Amino acid sequence: MVLFRPSFTCITTLAVVPYSRIPQSVTIHPVALFTILDHYLRRTDQQDRVIGTLLGRRTDNGVEIRSAFAVLHSETDEQVAVDMEYHRTMYELHHKVNAKEVIVGWYSTGSNLNTYSALIQNFYSLETAPHPAVHITLNTGLVEGEEAGVKAYVSSPVGVTPKAENCVFVPVPVELRLHDAERSGFDLLVDASKSSSSTTAQPVPDLEVLETAIQNVSSMLDRVLAYVQSVLRGETKGDPAIGRYLMDTLGTSVGVGEEVGGFSGSLQDTLMVSYLASLVRSQAEVSARLALTTGSSS
Repeated sequence: MVLFRPSFTCITTLAVVPYSRIPQSVTIHPVALFTILDHYLRRTDQQDRVIGTLLGRRTDNGVEIRSAFAVLHSETDEQVAVDMEYHRTMYELHHKVNAKEVIVGWYSTGSNLNTYSALIQNFYSLETAPHPAVHITLNTGLVEGEEAGVKAYVSSPVGVTPKAENCVFVPVPVELRLHDAERSGFDLLVDASKSSSSTTAQPVPDLEVLETAIQNVSSMLDRVLAYVQSVLRGETKGDPAIGRYLMDTLGTSVGVGEEVGGFSGSLQDTLMVSYLASLVRSQAEVSARLALTTGSSS
């Protein structure tokens, strides 16, 4: 465990300052969020917040957070202790499984940016150098009066002779990225959090998920059809950008000109399979009747 003792009050004013390496956006996957929530639920009674390491990939204009793991730490009024050896051991184990993911920053629960946050940020900045460390704060919403939400920050030193405690936290846009396979589970958690009943939320059956998806697609098609008909009647001024987008989408899914595929190709394949199945069934019936005729004549 490494102890940090602040010798000066940290500046935690949220202001935008010039910083050449600040990522334009931060994208976080649900797996990382679930890891943070699980860590918070497993905390001891003495812990007001928990911290951990964020892992992911860096792109040309942002950071993609794919996973995270907890780091042991303790805070008092005089000092904060972080188990750096545990952090490095966990990262070495994770690196063996997924070598493409690197340390991109750290997380903490709650929204309080204090001197300890600056000291921990300084440690992770050394781990992510020359890139800035991304700090994710997650309000779990489990505390009364606390609004759930995710925020992302990077830090910039201030002062003539900057110290680890002297920094400015700069907010960075953050968004949640969901894959189709993860959306149903995430929607289940959101519905459970909005429900006022004490009953446990149950997973939605596949047929209901399919029904909801079809209804959404049907609703979107109705809106597009209403817009196109309004433009054709002269009631709405057409937007060339929307027209090109609809034409490209229609050409990809249905097949326009020489391009044959998508829905059109699938429809022809389905019709061919149906025709062949009908032909085989007819031949089987003819063969069966011929066999009966041959048997009765003998």
